[in-house]
Amino acid sequence: MSRKQALSMYLLGTFGQVLGVSLLVWFLRAGGVKVDFTSPMGIIAVIVGGLSSALWGSIAIISYHLSSFKQVLKDFFQVKDSLVNYCLVLVFLLLDFFPFILGGKITTQSLVLPVVLFFKALLFGGIEEIGWRYFFQPTLEERIPYLSATVITFLAWSIWHLFYFYIDGSLAVIQLLPFLVGLFINCFILSALYHKTQNLWICVMTHACINSLSQILVNEEVWLSLVSKILIISLAMMIARKKYVTLKEK
Repeated sequence: MSRKQALSMYLLGTFGQVLGVSLLVWFLRAGGVKVDFTSPMGIIAVIVGGLSSALWGSIAIISYHLSSFKQVLKDFFQVKDSLVNYCLVLVFLLLDFFPFILGGKITTQSLVLPVVLFFKALLFGGIEEIGWRYFFQPTLEERIPYLSATVITFLAWSIWHLFYFYIDGSLAVIQLLPFLVGLFINCFILSALYHKTQNLWICVMTHACINSLSQILVNEEVWLSLVSKILIISLAMMIARKKYVTLKEK
């Protein structure tokens, strides 16, 4: 399978599935059927729609790289990695939550909740990395620069999220602009980590950490948030550039 065919299959499959579920949800709601996290039909819709990027990412990478589902599963749980790579994750998390460290607050006193949120985020968040970071962006980067690939991935990932939020019923209440800004920064964090580590699990774990911590940590310092975002993008670009220079020298 050619690169173009693999990318087309991934996008058509991913968006076709999430759009199909969105249309079904719209039809059911129009008919008075309750479709949200409190109904069996809603949970099924969220799962089917949410798995679209992971499912088609797996299919695309298996077809394009002549891999196997067993290899995808192995890479998803490839916990063993160097201390340096895990330290890089910590650096990005500290930068991302830098405003909170200097002046934020925690919205819960429970020690169990963060753990529960993390494992929930592995299934409803981290699994998306199979599609977007494991297949889509690296395949884009075979022909276009890192920055362009990151922006394209952000645009596609944003649209996918809008459909997903419609399915789970949160589209009407979500603060869209802050979410998109956060998603843009996450694209740099996760893509830079995959650039450096080539480890799917690192991206899955980091995605889950960001999602879970974002639900319990609050920051109101806008200027600190801006500084942290600039630092994150700068570090991501440095990592991508360093890898490009290293490959060119070889």
